[in-house]
Amino acid sequence: MAERPSAREVVALLADDFREIPYPDRQSKPDGPLAWQGYDASRARAAERTGEQESVVCGTARVEGTRAVLIAFEFGFLGGSLGERTGDRLEAAYTYAREHRLPVVPLVATGGSRMQEGMLALSQLQRVARQSALTRAAGLPQIAVLRDPTTGGGWATLGAGADVVLALPGAQVGFAGSRVRPADADPTAYTAEAQVAAGAADAVVRPQELRETLGLWLRLLARPSGGTGDGTADGRTADAAPAPVPAPLGTADLPATGWDAVRRARAPERPRAQAYLDAYFTHRAAVSGDRCGGTDPGMLCGFGEHEGRTVAYAAQTGTATRPAGYRTATRLIRLADRLGIPVLTLVDTPGAANDAEAERQGVGAAIADLFTTVASARTPITSLLIGEGGSGGALALAAPGRTYATPDSYFSVIAPELAAAILKRAPEEVELTADQLRIRPQDLVELGVIAPPVGRNPHSAAPRPAP
Repeated sequence: MAERPSAREVVALLADDFREIPYPDRQSKPDGPLAWQGYDASRARAAERTGEQESVVCGTARVEGTRAVLIAFEFGFLGGSLGERTGDRLEAAYTYAREHRLPVVPLVATGGSRMQEGMLALSQLQRVARQSALTRAAGLPQIAVLRDPTTGGGWATLGAGADVVLALPGAQVGFAGSRVRPADADPTAYTAEAQVAAGAADAVVRPQELRETLGLWLRLLARPSGGTGDGTADGRTADAAPAPVPAPLGTADLPATGWDAVRRARAPERPRAQAYLDAYFTHRAAVSGDRCGGTDPGMLCGFGEHEGRTVAYAAQTGTATRPAGYRTATRLIRLADRLGIPVLTLVDTPGAANDAEAERQGVGAAIADLFTTVASARTPITSLLIGEGGSGGALALAAPGRTYATPDSYFSVIAPELAAAILKRAPEEVELTADQLRIRPQDLVELGVIAPPVGRNPHSAAPRPAP
């Protein structure tokens, strides 16, 4: 990492019109609650060196036009450590955010809890967690930026507990700080890049791109309907309008047979999720990782702008979906539901991954959790089947009653080849089996499995929803 900027320098790089909020005035005992000899002197030296009175600076500012509460850590003040006064400031910042309906942006750089205050310092983590939970329940987003270093309780609360986690390149990120790790620990495991690879953070962002990236995230999550971002509206919009269905990008004619539907859905030239997302959104930002140690490149998740409003998306890319993919989609839908943002899902998988490692990673539980999340979501979910719909691994991402299909798709209880094998049929009977399963888009409309296009007779037209 380059020379570490101060808290106020970081704020100046990212935001405009920064104004500190009022802080509580705590009267402390000489040398703190533990009477730690020399503690007051250490605080005085830190204040003289940094110009700050505590390890965090909190206030409101505009990031690319969106107003937010910023919590900037000053690492030069006792290593950005958390003590009782730090907790006072953090609680004041979160309370102000809820009172004024503003998102919270922690700019984290901390070594953890302050030793000179002992367990009273450590207990501030519970206090921070409580404030974060209240803010989450209020339907307000939290977007963390991990600076160097982000370790200990600061990582385990303000950092990892945020809805979206961005990190600077090369930043030291991990629960264990550099002086308390095992001697033989691999240092590369404690980096921003490693946390993204492990699914614990969403992206590494270069410093020169951070203002724009953070501004996009705030616009997407804090101003989902294209508002001013001034905190004048309630963020919860449980009655949000459903997301419009993307227009099909493939061929418009219907498959003649069940096997023709399978062949077309498996065709390499058939449009995939990336093409649909590119055509649908003007801007988008991705979330990555299941926060349980895994990622799945076969499940694309994030938020984007469509016709001036924010829509969340979870899109399968045609591969067998891994447990981490289902958990990431679940995380995405729960966040969108909490913020009142409609969700679009693109269904396209031959099925859930069924290898031994997928079983060890809990693929069944991951699918079950996604089914439950979709079923219980208050925000509207709209689904478009764009390719293969393989069994429960595909159905878990489909919205009941609001799933549409393109002509280049099929949905089946099981792949025709596997169905034929289970029925002990000869290989040449696979195509007949595909017909019997009634898996074509027009069959699915007639069966009521997918929704017919608005204004069309479901028995006479392809399930080709209007854009």
